[in-house]
Amino acid sequence: MAVQSRPTVPVRDNIELNETEKKIFDRLLGTVRHFGLQNQLRVAGGWVRDKLLGKDCYDIDIALDNMLGSEFVEKVRDYLLHVGEEAQGIAVIPCNPEQSKHLETARMRICDTWIDFVNLRCEEYCENSRIPTVQKYGTAEEDAYRRDLTINSLFYNINTSSIEDYTKRGIADLKSGIIVTPLPPKSTFMDDPLRVLRAIRFGARFGFILDEELKEAASCDEVKAALSAKISRERIGTEIDLMISGNQPVQAMTYICDLKLFWVVFSLHPKYEPAVSEGCDRLCVAYLDATWNLIQLIGNSTFNDEQRRLALYTAMFLPLRKTMYKDNKAKKIPVVNYIFRDSLKRKVSDAETVINVHYAFEKFLPLIPYFVSNEDVLLTEFDWEREFVDVPLASKPRVLTGFLLRELKDFWRVALLMSTLVYPCNIDCTEDLLNKNFELERRRSLFKAAEDAILKLGLDKSWDIKPLVNGKDIMNVLQLKSGGPLVREWQQKILAWQLARPSATAEECLEWMRETHSKRLRME
Repeated sequence: MAVQSRPTVPVRDNIELNETEKKIFDRLLGTVRHFGLQNQLRVAGGWVRDKLLGKDCYDIDIALDNMLGSEFVEKVRDYLLHVGEEAQGIAVIPCNPEQSKHLETARMRICDTWIDFVNLRCEEYCENSRIPTVQKYGTAEEDAYRRDLTINSLFYNINTSSIEDYTKRGIADLKSGIIVTPLPPKSTFMDDPLRVLRAIRFGARFGFILDEELKEAASCDEVKAALSAKISRERIGTEIDLMISGNQPVQAMTYICDLKLFWVVFSLHPKYEPAVSEGCDRLCVAYLDATWNLIQLIGNSTFNDEQRRLALYTAMFLPLRKTMYKDNKAKKIPVVNYIFRDSLKRKVSDAETVINVHYAFEKFLPLIPYFVSNEDVLLTEFDWEREFVDVPLASKPRVLTGFLLRELKDFWRVALLMSTLVYPCNIDCTEDLLNKNFELERRRSLFKAAEDAILKLGLDKSWDIKPLVNGKDIMNVLQLKSGGPLVREWQQKILAWQLARPSATAEECLEWMRETHSKRLRME
């Protein structure tokens, strides 16, 4: 495991409120004064951390010391009505232990900002669950110590306009750039193993280092077993998605790999084949690393957020693309499907997109020489089981590319990106990837040349091309009374003909159809 140097983090000495925050806090304090309440109002956790780091944060959680959030929200509503303001969007979200939500939360909008209200608490956990068995009103100090990380345990006391650091190390750890748990890490993780992934996510997000004792606890067998047994797969998937969508996905996955958590998080189907090679987890992260760096070099604006997110998943699971398992009907299914749908409980569409790119990106490989040189290339490597009737040799790359883009739609650039990672395909790039010898500039040039060629061919959005001839016209030419496989076969032939002749008309297409059909009948 590589040793990281500890960063020095600029941390502000106090919190400066913006105008909206001042207005919100004035209304909350106005409520306390109006009703003569004894509440101490504190902003908890992430907002305090981010404000001290000089970052904007719109996630304001108010912790109450002697009242439920739902009770206090009612008071705020009455106060706002008293001063002639409208109370907006009041809602109470009940506790739901099955979804890892242990306390009732009240929400409302103040100054067009959503505010959450919860009470301070202290908790005790049973051995085989992350759901607390004992919950009661706690002090601010008890609440601080039950939190996941010291940097998330800080409070801002609205009543006194002061920062409260009850663990006595939240600010120091923020300045030192270190991820530490308030209580001993093993007991912290055994109480709630999801905190392991949260520690990794925050460490990667801020470029902080993980405390050595924390790393030892996170990688021990007991904590790994607890992460598998006590945490819902939805919660694990949500944390992983936040990491992949975040600003340092490679660092996050490197931590997961270093802590021997990769196959705990991305668990495989019990019966998969072929066997995964030793070091496959590191190869997965190496592909992710290369792709992340290549995207930065190409330019982030080339890919939208969704394309970038799924490109990173696609790259990370590239070494697993030929690993299969059998379903109940003995049908072979990519293990990547199991990872998305069972291990991470992500959207079905995520699995479908990644698997589709895994199947399709190799079809780009024989076309890359054509894209790069813009000269005629031999297309003997293609076996797409399609009959390209009357397609001139010079037009075949355009037709093949058009079909490929129609298959991939908005994710064709993602597939092209994957093909540039493994090109040329007759060379094993495993060692280069593991040694971080990515040849990024060469791969960027390949990607840009191919992208420019595809755009020059006018094929972007080719999946929106409407056929010149509809099914009824095809049936008339073929003298059929009903549709069927023959009509579908001709629709593919027409699309190939059309892609080869982008300026052709419907009349020309019909004339070609009649001639081709007549020749076929004469030959029969």
